[in-house]
Formats: sequence, C-alpha cells, structure tokens
Amino acid sequence: MYRILSIGVLLLLSATSAMADETTAAQQDSTTVRRMGQNPDVAKEFELNPVVVTGTGTHQRLKNTTAPVAVVTANEIKRAGINDFQQAMTMMVPALSFNPTSMGSYLMMNGLSNKYVLILVNGHKLIGDMSNNIDLERIDMSRIKRIEVLNGAASSIYGSDAIAGVINIITNDPEDEITLTSSSKYSGKGQYTQDVNLDIAKGWFGSSTAYRHTQANNWQNSPYETVKGKDGTVSLQETVYPMSFGYHSNSITQKFTFKANDQLSFYASGNYYWKLTDRPVKTKDTNGGFNYDLHNESWRFEGGGLYRINNRNSIKLDLTADDYRQNHKFITDYQGYTPGDYAMSKRQKYYNAEVRGIFRFTQNSNTVLGLNAREDKLKSSSGNVEGSAYTLSAYAQHEMKWNAFKATVGARYDYHELAGSHFSPKATLMYTIGGFNLRATYAHGFLSPQLSELYYKYYNDNAGKKPTISIGNKNLKAGKSNYVSLNAEYRNERFSVAVTGYLNYLNDMITRKNYAITDEIKDWSRQNLHLTEEQIDRLEDYSLYVNFDKAIVRGVQVDASANIFPGFIVTGNYSYTYSRGKLDGVWQNIERSIRHTGTIAANYSHSWGYYRLNINLNGRLQSKRFYPDEDDAPGYGIWNINTRHTFDHIKHVQIEPSIGIDNIFDKKDCRPKGVNYALLSPGRMVTVGLNIKFF
Repeated sequence: MYRILSIGVLLLLSATSAMADETTAAQQDSTTVRRMGQNPDVAKEFELNPVVVTGTGTHQRLKNTTAPVAVVTANEIKRAGINDFQQAMTMMVPALSFNPTSMGSYLMMNGLSNKYVLILVNGHKLIGDMSNNIDLERIDMSRIKRIEVLNGAASSIYGSDAIAGVINIITNDPEDEITLTSSSKYSGKGQYTQDVNLDIAKGWFGSSTAYRHTQANNWQNSPYETVKGKDGTVSLQETVYPMSFGYHSNSITQKFTFKANDQLSFYASGNYYWKLTDRPVKTKDTNGGFNYDLHNESWRFEGGGLYRINNRNSIKLDLTADDYRQNHKFITDYQGYTPGDYAMSKRQKYYNAEVRGIFRFTQNSNTVLGLNAREDKLKSSSGNVEGSAYTLSAYAQHEMKWNAFKATVGARYDYHELAGSHFSPKATLMYTIGGFNLRATYAHGFLSPQLSELYYKYYNDNAGKKPTISIGNKNLKAGKSNYVSLNAEYRNERFSVAVTGYLNYLNDMITRKNYAITDEIKDWSRQNLHLTEEQIDRLEDYSLYVNFDKAIVRGVQVDASANIFPGFIVTGNYSYTYSRGKLDGVWQNIERSIRHTGTIAANYSHSWGYYRLNINLNGRLQSKRFYPDEDDAPGYGIWNINTRHTFDHIKHVQIEPSIGIDNIFDKKDCRPKGVNYALLSPGRMVTVGLNIKFF
C-alpha cells in the first residue's frame, strides 16, 4: 500500500490533464424513469437510453456514445428475480457464455476465452482466478446499478486483456439519508443468498455497508462416470463426483465518501471475501472423492479523490490494491497433512494507480488524458511460479462533434517490464440522422503475457504414464488484435433496435508447443525441477509457452427492446459468432465457442393502489459448444419465470415477496461424468425471495 500510494502521489503531481465535470451526467444517470399515476411510488421501470461510461471513459447517454455498449440495469435484474452475476449475464447477454467447472466459471465472450475479457468494478480491474476461471462470487449483486458490456478491443483506454471485450460493473452510492435493505432468496439444492445493506447519506458524508452470504449443496444428475480401459472400451462406474460443487461464502464491503467542498471530494472502500467448497470426502469405498476442499480469501482496497478545477475541468486519482489467495483445506490425511490443515496453492496481488482527466476546450469536444502504473505478483505451488511484472502506461483520447457527425480518436502506450512496449490506437465515427445512429469502429487490443506463462515450471509424471514438463517463457510478446465493426441502430422513447457486424483478428496468441527433449532441457530439469536421472531418462518431450497461434472471429449481433404498451416490455437479443483459430497450421473452431445464442424477455407490471405486480419471463437458447478434440456439448433452451409483489402501504417500509420457477420445462443433462456439458442445471426448481426496505 505504501508503494501504491507513493506512485499515486507522483502521478498526481505530474498530471497535466483534468477530468471532465461529470456532475450533469451523473445527476441524470438513472435506470428508472418515474412516470407516475396517483401513487408517486409507482415507477415505469424501463429506460432505453441510460447513461454509460465504459465505451469512451466518460459519462454519456447510450444513444450519444460513439462506441455501442450493451447495458443490463438493476431493474432488469430485479424483475427477473436474479441475484447471481453468472445467471444475469447468461439470461440477458447472448455474447457471453459460462462453462462452470470445479475451479470456477469459465467465461467466453464473442468466441474468446476469459483471459481475453477484462472485468471491471467501477472501472477498476477485478482479479481472482483459478486456472484462468474467474471467481464470480466476488461480485456483490446487491450493490449493482447497471452492468455495461463493451464488445471488441478496448486497449486504448483500458490496456491489457481488453481484446474480446470489457464488462464494467457499476455500483450504487447512497442517496437517501438512511436506508436499510434485506434481500433473501432460496431455491432447490440448498441454494440460498442473503444480502443486507445499510446506506447513510448526510450532506458531506456518505457510508455504504454491504454483507452478502451465499451457499449451495453438492448435486448430481447422474451417479455414474465413464471409464476408459486399456483396450479402448468404455464402461460405467458409480461416483460421488458432483456435477456442481457445494460451497458457502461470505463477503463484506465498506465504502466511505467525503465531500470537503464543491471542488474536492474523496472516497475509500474495502472488501473482505471468503469462500469454502464442500466437496465429497475421498474414501476407499467410493470413487470421485477429494482429499481437500478449496478455500478462497481476498482483501481489496480502493481509494481516491476528485478535484473540480471548474465547471468544465477536474482531475481524478484512483488507487487499488487487491490480494487474492487460494488454499487447500484438507479433509483427509494426505501427504503429511491432517484434516483441518491449510496449504496455500496460489496467491495473486494487484496494485494500480491511475490519474485520469478530461479537458473540454469547446462546447462540442472533450479530451481525455491519463497516466497509469500497475504491478502484478503471483506465487503458485502449481508450476513453481513466483514472479512479478510492472506496467507503465499513458493514454489520450479526443472526441468532437460537428453537425450530425461525432468522432473519437485515441491511443495508449504501455511498457511491460518483460514484454516490452506496445501502442494501441482507436478510432470511431458516428453519424446521426433523426432517430438513427450509424457507427464505424477500429480498435487495437493487446494481452500481456500472464505471470504463469512467463514463469511456469512444472513436472507431471501422469500417474506412471509418459511424464511431461511445462516451461514458461520470459521472452513472450503480447498477443495482439485488430477489431473493426459497423453498427446501425434506431431509438425512440418506446422502441430500439441495433445491428452490429464485427471482425476481430488476433495474432501472437500465446499457447504451449511440444518439443523434443535436449541435453539443455535435461540440465534445466536437474537445476529447476530437481528431477532424478530416472525421471529425466523417461522424458520424451516438453512443452514451452510460445507466441504461435492466430485466430479470426466474425460475428453479428442484434438487440431489440420495445415498450409494447404501458407496463409491458419485450426485449430480444441474438448473437452469431464464427470463431476459428489456427493451431499447427490447421484452422479449427476455438474450443468452447458457440455459433448461435439468443435471449428473450417479456415483462408485465401493473399497480393497484399501494400494490404492484411484476411478472417476468426470460429465456436463453444456444447451439452446441465446440470441442475440437472431443465430443461437442449439445445446445439447449431454458426458460425462467418470476413474479414480484410490492407493498408500499406502510410508511417508510417497502415489502417485496417473490416467487418463481427456474428451468420451467425441466431441461437437464443426465449423461455420466466425463462428457462435455453445456447446461449445468438440476432441473426445474421453485424459487422464493423476500426484499424488505426501510427508508
């Protein structure tokens, strides 16, 4: 923290830019338009033109931003009865898909894996993964104001990782003097979520306190797994290995805001997160059990300040420190450990300091300037990884409007300690006529090598089979992409439709390639892996991380929303993705990619006095998921319905019970373990919830 604070002070002193005055846009930033009858608490919970920030880094109305952004609002999530980030994105954003695994949720976006996707919370990167699978339990859905999804490369503003796209989670700040909310939800298989939030806003001071608890049980759709014999035959055997692992987690977040005067304000926040799986115990009489549970723990701190030079210019400093740990908690006697012992398997640290600003030289233009310093650290027992790398960055963006045209151009320079320098340009042009917007975008993206890819060194004897060695490469270059898109949209107060076509070209992708064993590698193995001569003699080849692969992703997305009549809203989204990669000279479908996905939602709301009824139906349909070297996962369609009942008759209290059905048509995959699943659902489940708000 001392290091990051020092960097931040230096950046603040050296900054020559200023951040634009966000007051007007922030005051207008509302996902609910209140069009009232006699009851002032009855809201028209539908907004076709919310304020967004992710596309350009500045607050703008959705129809005015030069970069098309998909928005999922808190009201949409609430209407659907969803309090889980993965479910919200699955049911509402077809460009995203998830493949849950024992090590987290494997996210795919626009045909590319999660390491090409940048996840932000209020514009700040979220870390925490196991085997590149994001730990999505860290995201507190109870505080979400909206989720913005930017497709394609965005490295000119956000730097590394923003190749497939950016997901920016915007949270609420306290608005009322004192507000206490409690939200509970329960469904089958022991799935239970409890959120408690206390907000205080008093003049110059604001405080937000949030506690979240989630839990679920293990469950199976089939008690069998496939076993392949030495002769190639496949048989079935009973297993306790779950289709989904049980767990329980706790998270607490505290944020303070302080407004010294009309020009100067500060904020500080901290989060503690803890999660423990509940995996079946390994015994002599069962197959599929485990010797340890997985324990994740993290501390995250953020702070900064905003100085408004005048009504048009200001400067902002943000500091972030994130410490994420993964441990094994042993549940049997294993390799010298006894039940209850902990052993660290991986620890990630992330420090970031950023100064960002905007000059508004004219009424129709603004200029963003920024400086950024970042350090990543990794220590992992798997792969014997221990290393760090820093990145220094500077970026600029200019946006101007003349007549019916609006253009944005920008560029970013990054220096990575090991991968060297990188330059990322961007240019967008928008033409507006009536309710129509036409957009063209070019953006360059890059992905710095991960620390595991730089420092990895691992030996696996494969249970007596042919042993393997995997080695990191400190000479890796950053992966690169060039993204182009064309977008056409039409919007009015009751209807919107948008069509986007895009191409994303990737080069210097990082992969592992096998090579024959040499004397040099044998010597390296003796020194770094401490292998015996017997182990070295059994080695036939080794794998090295290299810049090798390339890929092309072509896609079309269609998004439509309509307020059919007062109280009835319909939305539909479709995504076509043709994602191909070149490996060893052969083009093939990128693993886990999906060709066709679609989501649809219909919502009806009506009020009678102090009672409001909300009925929401939403569904997702997708085609098969590709696995080039294995059997593909089949496609599926799943539908959910939720009803919410709001009672406002008690002064200063709002009560909202809800009841619904997930997976109405009881779709589930009952094949034995060992196949690729697309849908991980235990089948039809009734869900019940209760929200209580004191204000």
